[in-house]
Amino acid sequence: MEWREVVEHPSLQDLPFKIETNEWGKIMMAPASYAHGLYAVRIVEWLLRPGGGKGRVSTECPVKTSKGTKVADVAWASPAFLKKHGIRMVELPESPELVVEIESPSNSAAELEEKRLLYFERGAREFWLCTEEGNMRFFNPRAELERSEIFKEFPARIEIESS
Repeated sequence: MEWREVVEHPSLQDLPFKIETNEWGKIMMAPASYAHGLYAVRIVEWLLRPGGGKGRVSTECPVKTSKGTKVADVAWASPAFLKKHGIRMVELPESPELVVEIESPSNSAAELEEKRLLYFERGAREFWLCTEEGNMRFFNPRAELERSEIFKEFPARIEIESS
């Protein structure tokens, strides 16, 4: 199934799942959790803060990969990326510079590792992983990093507990 068909299919609207496709075009769904959404919002809030960068932040960012369309929980794209690709695409043919996946109970380590490699294959400069506890892991195509090279001040841990 092509990604446009997935996006436009009436029976797939308003599902409480994240939808992706695999390399054979089959639809894959992962259940969402409340904490997952809270972590995504906290990451977006941080990336949008003043001085956070001149690019654009997106949630649920579909990227066409060699193994189907993968949907990054959060993505950041530079002005150059936006100029090249625009904003009206159903799915991106390349990965934005930064993609973030937020771990869920339904994710396996192998699945997240595969997504990391697929995003780098499509041009990502960094991949961030937010664990179920809010700990952040940062990667470039060569190695795991102590901190982000794009957003050097991004914290090593995200808090979602109310104060």
